[in-house]
Amino acid sequence: MNGSRVVGCIMDLSDALSFVAAHRNAILVTLKRDGRPQLSNVVYHLGDDGLVRVSITADRAKYANLRRDPRVSLHVNRADFYGYVVLEAEAELSAVAAAGDDATVDELVELYRGLAGEHSDWDDYRRAMVADRRVVLRIRPTHVYGMLGG
Repeated sequence: MNGSRVVGCIMDLSDALSFVAAHRNAILVTLKRDGRPQLSNVVYHLGDDGLVRVSITADRAKYANLRRDPRVSLHVNRADFYGYVVLEAEAELSAVAAAGDDATVDELVELYRGLAGEHSDWDDYRRAMVADRRVVLRIRPTHVYGMLGG
């Protein structure tokens, strides 16, 4: 076992969140109307409050899926593909960005900062969030599983 700790299928939330915090790319799973999964590649940020946030648009299928059925899974892989964590939750969606100074856009600014630092033109960014009809998807894990170690 070369000193690595192997974690079985169900894992401790703090271990899962430590793993998730060290990554940025994931596969988001939502449920289509017919119950089949829809998978989307996303970039996310885990905040100090334990919420995973993803910027999505109100025009995409994942938004419609989540409005209809808030169950969501986020699958995060380790670079070697063998280590992974899955977070399950009921999604929370912000309001659609409607004005450059609304609460959704403010949250999107904080999400951007968490992912990339400072933007070169925050006014332009805020305008783009409204034009894109951006929404913040919030994921507060209620169940986690995966495989780490080895």
